[in-house]
Amino acid sequence: MNKVIGAFEKVSFPDFGLFDVVAKIDTGATSGSLHATRIKEIELPTGEPALRFLPYGKKQRIVVNSFQLKEVRSSNGASSLRYFIPTTIVIEGVQYPIEISLADRTLMKKSVLVGRRFLRSHGFIVDPKKGTKYRGEVK
Repeated sequence: MNKVIGAFEKVSFPDFGLFDVVAKIDTGATSGSLHATRIKEIELPTGEPALRFLPYGKKQRIVVNSFQLKEVRSSNGASSLRYFIPTTIVIEGVQYPIEISLADRTLMKKSVLVGRRFLRSHGFIVDPKKGTKYRGEVK
């Protein structure tokens, strides 16, 4: 059964302590993105590679040891490399696994973008008339 969500929805990332963040649900974007800064590959004391970053709205850095560097093409056609991490997203009270990229979204209106790969894989349908109450909320 398909789940209908709006063009803007409140989502949470419990792994990072981020709750009720307004996300843009974007069927035009292939993948999703979470605003993060100070993104850096590090080496753990065990010698294992890890990724350290500061997620939107947080003062404490997060360290994850599961990540991939992938090429992403923006809507204007420019390519760049971004880190992707597996995590959990909560939409309308239900948890879903998601692989999301980390990017500095300072200049964007929303700090989270949910793309069509995730939407399709979890049976979401986007109704642009639904979720408009969050459209004007900043970040």
